[in-house]
Amino acid sequence: MVNFNGTIQESSKIVIESNRGFLVGDAVFETIKVVNNKVLFLEDHYFRLMASMRICRMEIPMLFTMEYFEEQILQLVASFSQNQSFRIRFSVYRAGAGFYAPVSNEVEFIISATPLQQDVYQIEKEQYEVELYKDFYIPKQLLSTLKTNNKMLQIVGTIFAKENGYDNCILLNEEKNVVEALQNNLFMKMGNEIITPPISEGCLNGIMRKQVLELLKRMEDIVVKEAIISPFDLQKADELFLTNVISGIQPITNYRKKSYTIDFSKTVVAQLNASLNLS
Repeated sequence: MVNFNGTIQESSKIVIESNRGFLVGDAVFETIKVVNNKVLFLEDHYFRLMASMRICRMEIPMLFTMEYFEEQILQLVASFSQNQSFRIRFSVYRAGAGFYAPVSNEVEFIISATPLQQDVYQIEKEQYEVELYKDFYIPKQLLSTLKTNNKMLQIVGTIFAKENGYDNCILLNEEKNVVEALQNNLFMKMGNEIITPPISEGCLNGIMRKQVLELLKRMEDIVVKEAIISPFDLQKADELFLTNVISGIQPITNYRKKSYTIDFSKTVVAQLNASLNLS
């Protein structure tokens, strides 16, 4: 089942040969976790979607309030007979015809849901190895911080990781600074400092990134920094971990010849679940 422009139906029946989201990637989206009929980080997801639409010069319909956003997601979830947790994709694309230049800035939306097996956040893999991906680079620009349908770099990077036996890859910008992983934001622990690349480096303006930053700032004896990270810094770190809304926290255990501890990552996962009243 999907929610297509406010109607719950089996399929959107979108004609892809005339759909701008398919043809030229003219679409933005949010990946959202729903637990026990609650949209996690609702306000953050809503305002990021609105900001993405404005940056992409899409027309925001008057009915697109936060209440409407939440209602449409929960209506779709209610159409499933069971499952307490869902991965939601809320996609907004520019409707109508046109080539690169659209005929209209009006939008349509489609929401899809995939049941999840776990409500709580937990470390999914005890062993997790990464490598740098250097075939392509993320540009330092505002569009890089958005979730759009243009994910070719992440796709070919994922294929590279799979072909070479890695769990993930670290992405760099054109200045060869660390930006993020293929599907995640990156955090580095060095002593009592936790460092993550600033949004200005081109990393995704991640929802879980924001939650973890706020959580870390409340911890005693921890100094939180948004600062440039070089590939050489990674091998000096005590711990590295990745974040996204669906998986939560995933520690990195191996990068090249360096092995990392995961104790701090476990602490972050426990405090994240506690903050959300998940158990």
